[in-house]
Amino acid sequence: MVYIILAEGFEEIEALSPADILRRGGVEVKLASVQDKVVTGSHGIKVEADCLISDIVPEESEFIVIPGGLRGVTNLLASGKVEELLRNAYAAGKPVGAICAGPRVLAKAGILDSKRATCYPGVEAQVTEVCSAVMTQEAPVIVDGRVITSRAAGTACDFGLAILAYLRGADAAEKVRAAIWYNT
Repeated sequence: MVYIILAEGFEEIEALSPADILRRGGVEVKLASVQDKVVTGSHGIKVEADCLISDIVPEESEFIVIPGGLRGVTNLLASGKVEELLRNAYAAGKPVGAICAGPRVLAKAGILDSKRATCYPGVEAQVTEVCSAVMTQEAPVIVDGRVITSRAAGTACDFGLAILAYLRGADAAEKVRAAIWYNT
């Protein structure tokens, strides 16, 4: 099960595009809320989460995704439960990913130490002030071991396809990319 973690103010495209792409690729995905089942995104779109983060058993997750959105990331950073979830999942060998300002959450959890990663341009200093990540803007998506990061809303499809390729292989990702007529 892939869990996409939502908090009030999340960036809708960064959560829902990867969810859609992964589901098209046959991956089971749940939207998990930090607090309430109905979560309002940064552009006022209300989404009903499938579960709360307290329902997640980190060791049984397949992948955990952190979307961006300035207010959403601020709310994720304020939740000790999110940090604990990420640390436990990563310690259990599970992969994680974040997009836009979301890598700040991975950094706070200690997951980006010594990793190559990307984020929304200008957020790099906020990441590196809490960890020893090597931040770069050289590609829209960076895969470093069990960590996948992506730049911003405009790279949400690339992010979803990279996660799908990681979980199900390049052929599965290419099949979905072709089916949605997405040109990278």
